[in-house]
Amino acid sequence: MPTIGEGVRLFTSESVTEGHPDKVADRIADSILDRIIEKDPFARVACECMVKTGFVLVAGEISTECYVDMPQIVRDTLRSIGYTRAKFGFDSETCAVLTAIEEQSPDIALGVDRSLESKEGEMPDTLGAGDQGMMFGYAIDETDVFMPMPIHLANIMARRLAAVRRDGTVPYLRPDGKTQITMEYVDGKPARVHTVVVSAQHASEVGLEKVRDDILAHVIKPVLPAGMMDSRTRVLVNATGRFVVGGPQGDCGLTGRKIIVDTYGGFARHGGGAFSGKDPSKVDRTAAYASRYAAKNIVAAGLAKECEVQVAYVIGVARPVSLFVDTKGTGKVPDRCILEALTKSLDFRPAAIIDRMELRRPIYAAVSAYGHFGRADLDLPWERLDLKDELLKHI
Repeated sequence: MPTIGEGVRLFTSESVTEGHPDKVADRIADSILDRIIEKDPFARVACECMVKTGFVLVAGEISTECYVDMPQIVRDTLRSIGYTRAKFGFDSETCAVLTAIEEQSPDIALGVDRSLESKEGEMPDTLGAGDQGMMFGYAIDETDVFMPMPIHLANIMARRLAAVRRDGTVPYLRPDGKTQITMEYVDGKPARVHTVVVSAQHASEVGLEKVRDDILAHVIKPVLPAGMMDSRTRVLVNATGRFVVGGPQGDCGLTGRKIIVDTYGGFARHGGGAFSGKDPSKVDRTAAYASRYAAKNIVAAGLAKECEVQVAYVIGVARPVSLFVDTKGTGKVPDRCILEALTKSLDFRPAAIIDRMELRRPIYAAVSAYGHFGRADLDLPWERLDLKDELLKHI
């Protein structure tokens, strides 16, 4: 165990590549969602996926007016990830694809199609929340994308691991991989990378020393900020000594099992709901995006250095049952004032979020790996900073 000095703490976050079996399942589910929503923006999709050696199971509830070729979407997705040969642990062309799809329950549709407020004449027809539950959004000013540094660096490193495989820089790599960053904080600020971990699936003929040298040169050093690594930083690459069997062959993959990778790396709370495979009427996804949007704009507006937003819903009801803002003692004004400004600035009803962010479009497969937040490589509506002025106007 490391020795921890006064005012020093360690925090660890992990990420995974799109070839990790759970992320394969997420990517398939979101690829199906994208293909459906492209043809039918008002479709109801709750798509789950399981992958294991030689087969893919797609199950769930889908109500739509369009037709999509699910087996072909599955094969195209696997091919795009890189699972094109059995020796990689999966073959997109020969695997079995099983489907178990039903329509959305009419009991659920009854509350989603028309909210309780609509039925009682309180407001025009509007969507009710697709389920009960609570969702969290978070932002902190320790990176330029307002994400905690450990998960931000782990995500970038995972993307880099995939990139050097794809472009042939490290040609013997295979699609599965994991990264992990342990950050040393001094007096609450990130000071240095304490430990960096990479697990990279590779061809059987390549030795550990070669893998370690290439990963250090082409993945770790190009990603970690200058000055964050020093002579004391511990680097662990393929700590078992070998990582040949990977992907769905090495481990069963399931949709929604990497929700901490998808969000804040454990740095902030999580309501428990997964994102992938769910259309925008599902508040697990939509409200988590809105909460991140709110928290990020609060921090970017200079109202706090750190902010967590919680919102909660009841199935069939449009308005949230609660909205909560916590700036962890970093707020420039009281949290209640920020909450009041947020309430006046952003409508958290599901239909309002969907309209504001134009969520009925095929944008989801792109975020199925490497995090849904802090993605400077993508133009995501929940990452925009166009709420700052509105918030400040109400302070």
